[in-house]
Amino acid sequence: MELLFSGVIVFLFLLAIFDLSVGVSNDAVNFLNSAIGSKAAPFKRIILVASIGVFLGAAMSNGMMEIARHGIFRPENFSFYDLICIFMAVMVTDIMLLDIFNSLGMPTSTTVSMVFELLGASFVVALIKMAAGTELGFNDLLNTEKALSVILGIFLSVAIAFVFGTVVQFLARVIFSFNYRSRLKWKIGLFGGICATAIVYFLLIKGAKDLTFMTPEVKGWIKANTGLLIAGCFAGFTALMQLLHLLKVNVLKVIVLMGTFALATAFAGNDLVNFIGVPLSGLASYQDYVANGGGDAHGFMMNSLNGPADTPLVFLVGAGLVMVVSLATSRKARNVTKTEIGLGSQQGGDEMFGSSRIARRLVRWTLSSLYWVRCRTPRRMRLWFNRRFNVEEMILEQGAAFDLVRGSVNLVLAGALIALGTSLKLPLSTTFVTFMVAMGTSLADRAWGRESAVFRITGVISVIGGWFLTAGAAFIGAGIVVLAMHWGGLWVMMALAVLTIYLIVRSNRRFREKEAEEGEDALFMAIQTIEDRSKSWNLFLLYLTQRQLKFLVAAESSYRNIATAFMTENARLLGKTESNLQREKILLKNTLRKETLCLRRVPRETAIEKSTWFHLSNSCCMGMLYNLRRINETCREHVDNNFRPLPNRYVAELESIRSLVGALFGEVILLLNDRTPDAVPALRRRCDELKETISETYHRLFRQLREGDPSSMTVVYVYLNLLQETQELVSNLRKYLRAYAKLQDSDFSSRSKAEAEEL
Repeated sequence: MELLFSGVIVFLFLLAIFDLSVGVSNDAVNFLNSAIGSKAAPFKRIILVASIGVFLGAAMSNGMMEIARHGIFRPENFSFYDLICIFMAVMVTDIMLLDIFNSLGMPTSTTVSMVFELLGASFVVALIKMAAGTELGFNDLLNTEKALSVILGIFLSVAIAFVFGTVVQFLARVIFSFNYRSRLKWKIGLFGGICATAIVYFLLIKGAKDLTFMTPEVKGWIKANTGLLIAGCFAGFTALMQLLHLLKVNVLKVIVLMGTFALATAFAGNDLVNFIGVPLSGLASYQDYVANGGGDAHGFMMNSLNGPADTPLVFLVGAGLVMVVSLATSRKARNVTKTEIGLGSQQGGDEMFGSSRIARRLVRWTLSSLYWVRCRTPRRMRLWFNRRFNVEEMILEQGAAFDLVRGSVNLVLAGALIALGTSLKLPLSTTFVTFMVAMGTSLADRAWGRESAVFRITGVISVIGGWFLTAGAAFIGAGIVVLAMHWGGLWVMMALAVLTIYLIVRSNRRFREKEAEEGEDALFMAIQTIEDRSKSWNLFLLYLTQRQLKFLVAAESSYRNIATAFMTENARLLGKTESNLQREKILLKNTLRKETLCLRRVPRETAIEKSTWFHLSNSCCMGMLYNLRRINETCREHVDNNFRPLPNRYVAELESIRSLVGALFGEVILLLNDRTPDAVPALRRRCDELKETISETYHRLFRQLREGDPSSMTVVYVYLNLLQETQELVSNLRKYLRAYAKLQDSDFSSRSKAEAEEL
């Protein structure tokens, strides 16, 4: 039995290593977004600074381990077997949730999941013990006061972070304005001194008492001289920052890198418990069980977990190394186009979320409130504030989403709040705090304009809703898993272990497939951030062509599949094609919005000249998609109802049309790849010839209907619809070729008359 329990402990640690790797990869943007979004330094330098912070933060996390030991339940009233079931259920549920939420593309939080998994599993085990006849109540089994304080700490961090982010950024912008370079002469030293002192206070003084190698004497001296240390740090850092400014060093970049270090350290110190706190508690339980002779696992109570956590330094260092390696090598961490940057961007960009009724009402109510305040504010005060918040004077680094002032406030404030929570033994969610601080600072900076506020508020609501969904799913999921383990025994544990390994493998495979399909939209970001707008048209044309090329490839594949499925009565292929066409519709709508944003970055004269053909090309793509959906809809309804198949005398005819359409699409795709608009006239003639062929087939079929078998009329009507929509499909492709030629060649309209007439 001890051997089986030791296997469970080893499995818990293997899951912890995976959790460390995936957790760092998913949460890396929490402490990288502000530095990357403000372009404070090259990406490799940011990663280096963050890696050092993560490693050092791991050494400060020892005190947080107590949450997993006795922060949620009272271990003296739980047996060794009870706690093994709880710890195993927490880790297995965590992997399951990670797989499900990643598959759905929903946001999640490791802190929320860990706390509510512990709570859900402990709650169910407590119910089992009470149902078995124990005299203990919930207050005896669950640490309700501590659990409530932890939960309140997590969710109150949402409001606290947002309010602090809004207020601090508002004050920072009033002090520096968007044209901050003209106001740095004497203010930057003070600002840098405050930021650096906050970092030192929260990360060193507050965190020093939990370092495993700190002696009681040193801790006592720090506590006795805290005020002196704070004053000394403030004076020293203020002088240092002012000196750096006089030496022409960009102090704001220094502050952003320091803030990145601070937030990375706070992340490791606060979130490390999410990854190794449960396995370490399981190890401590197992060691106590073995040291006392083993025996009945159901009767051995775990009083030892009430003692303070004394995590060996080797585990903390090992966890820190795993986190650093994951951060440096993970491809997920290199994806900078994340939710936080998109929702907080100062400039207009691709809005990742739609519009919701709640967001629209909030915006309308806010506008009414602002109008009321504006009417009652003195005119001179309004003018003064407008000068401080004049976005036209905004200074951005090349490719940045927001400026260095906001980046520094994001990092320093979030790091300070998280480190404060860590020092109070409250596992504040790193995701919650960093995200809401960023949203508060973007609101204070007027980044949510009237054209983007609805979408961004919808995004914030969606993300927060995802967090609450995480809490509920973690509680219920862990409860179900621990119930199965408690009643099913070690065999159920082994089965769930196999399932967990399978989910890990599948999750990694899905991520690689998704990464290969989507990749980074670097070209879109380049168009949005390019300074020389004279170069933006060529980039936009390349971007537009690539997007439409992918659509034409998908359209050709869909038509081929529909025709094949109709001839072979393959209902499954028609259903799959319908799903693909629905995804293409969503993709086309999203792409059109992004392309419209790109067109705004093109020089005005070019944009006016080309806008007609741009919209025509997109309308043709949408028209082709509509034709394909109409064909698929009628064919699928016919095949699903098991009506008569297409008569053999029409199959060869449809196969010929399918081949001709496929060949035409293939040549158009080749033209887009080679970017040779000279071939457009010939291809448009091919379109006319194919339309004529389809028209002849249609009219011949119509004449044959009078002499045909009445029992086959239903399938023939479906075939007629297919021919009509195919003809419209080719017609839309012909129109698209004209729009493509006009977009690609500015001299297209000045060609010879014969060629122009052909077009």
